[in-house]
Amino acid sequence: MSQPSIAQSTPVNVSDTADAIARAARLRVMIFDVDGVLTDGGLRYGPAGEVIKTFDSLDGHGLKLLAEAGIVTAIITGRQSDIVAKRAADLRVAHVYQGVHDKRAAFEDLCAKLSVTAETCGHIGDDWPDLPVLTRVGFAACPANAHTEVKARCHWMASTRGGEGAVRELCDFILRAQGRYDALLADALA
Repeated sequence: MSQPSIAQSTPVNVSDTADAIARAARLRVMIFDVDGVLTDGGLRYGPAGEVIKTFDSLDGHGLKLLAEAGIVTAIITGRQSDIVAKRAADLRVAHVYQGVHDKRAAFEDLCAKLSVTAETCGHIGDDWPDLPVLTRVGFAACPANAHTEVKARCHWMASTRGGEGAVRELCDFILRAQGRYDALLADALA
C-alpha cells in the first residue's frame, strides 16, 4: 500500500473561509462531541474509579451565547457520564445523547425531533466516531488537535485544541457569521 501524499493528508476544506461563513450563517442547531472537544480528551480516574473530566468555562459561555442567539445546542457522545449530564444541565443543553455507539442514528433522531434538515445543523468532533455526523451536516468543525481524517472533512478548524477554547472560538465564529456577535457583546457591556 502506498503512503498518502502530503496533499492527500492535508485538510482541504478548512481553508475556504467564505464557504465556512456561509455554512455557519445557516445554522439552527449546533451539536457537540464531548471528549476531545468540550474536554481535552484526557480521562482521569478518581480513587473510586470514577472518571473526572475538565471543562473550559469560556467554552461553556459560548454555548450559552449560542442559545441566547436562538441556536439549539445538543451533545452526542460515545461515553455515558454523570459529569456530562451535570455540565449539560448547567449550560441548559436540552438535547443530550450519551453512550451512543451509532452517532448517525442519534443525529437522525435529533433532526426528526427538531424538524430540521442536516443542512441547517453543525457538528464539532475530533475523531473517527464523529465522522458519520460530520459528513452529513451543513457545517462540520473540529478542534486544532483533531485526527487528520476529521480535519480533511471539516469546513472549519479552530486554532485551539479541544477543551482549551476551541468551542468558544467556534461559537464566536458562528455568532459573527450570523451577525449576532456585536449585539450580544453590546448587551454584555450595558
